[in-house]
Amino acid sequence: MRAVIAPDPGGPEVLRVVELADPTPAPGEVVVDVAATAVNRADTLQRKGVYPPPPGASDVLGLECAGTVSALGEGVTGWSVGNEVCALLAGGGYATKVAVPAGQLMPVPDGVDLVTAAALPEVACTVWSNVFMVAGLRADETLLVHGGSGGIGTLAIQVAASLGARVVATAGSAEKLALCRELGADVVVNYREQDFVEEVRRATDGHGADVILDNMGASYLDRNVDALAVEGRLVIIGMQGGVKGELDIAKLLGKRGAVIATSLRGRPTEEKAAICAAVVEHVWPLVADGTVKPVVSTTLPLDRATDGHRLMEEGGHFGKILLTT
Repeated sequence: MRAVIAPDPGGPEVLRVVELADPTPAPGEVVVDVAATAVNRADTLQRKGVYPPPPGASDVLGLECAGTVSALGEGVTGWSVGNEVCALLAGGGYATKVAVPAGQLMPVPDGVDLVTAAALPEVACTVWSNVFMVAGLRADETLLVHGGSGGIGTLAIQVAASLGARVVATAGSAEKLALCRELGADVVVNYREQDFVEEVRRATDGHGADVILDNMGASYLDRNVDALAVEGRLVIIGMQGGVKGELDIAKLLGKRGAVIATSLRGRPTEEKAAICAAVVEHVWPLVADGTVKPVVSTTLPLDRATDGHRLMEEGGHFGKILLTT
């Protein structure tokens, strides 16, 4: 099979397309012939050498894919060779074939083509597990989404809005803010020109955000706590703004708030299977009826993974960047 690896840490130019042995399914796994995968921020961190795959996971980049089941491991039920699927991966998506635990397979939602389905697994599982399973966002609450025009942000806005929450989204340009509004954000904030804390307070009559989905980490920590409502939940899923910040415990205590940091990639297989099942139950119907739409800005062939990484790091894209095999 063809696959993309980063043999040495560095910039996008270190990525290499190589030939590797085809995977064979272990018990409980299936092999998927990959039609498309997606570029995620975590892939760029792995390429730089700062986010290695979990023990036992493939060194090949790629945290999600869509394709066709081509082989079943011992004990796998509920799937057949020829099924069109999308999958959440710990690695291995930037390839023409990948082995994946059967519990991390999901059917392609009705109305979505096979390539576009590759835009869904990582963001859908991230949004549902963090915003709803962990933070427990309710219909009468306010969600603040940082990076509203990115892959995670575009899906978070749509799902939260469709379930009756008020959504505040941040982005860095008028074009990106317009997209956030189009997707269902009630309030949009240009983080380059506006103070999101003040804008959240204004939009909520001083109440604050009940849930914040944050991809920035350290640089936003203090202001995120300022923006929280009483009994608010801040969920940190990224560290684009650094890894070490100062937390005012007195301020957090005064709000009876929670700061939660989560990751998806390194979770046990059973937990990821439960998240995938919840996504199929709760998110896929919204996709199938057109309420939630995957947002894809660029589709490139796998051989141009280097260009996909450059686009991701330049930050000018909307939604997802896909790589097709």
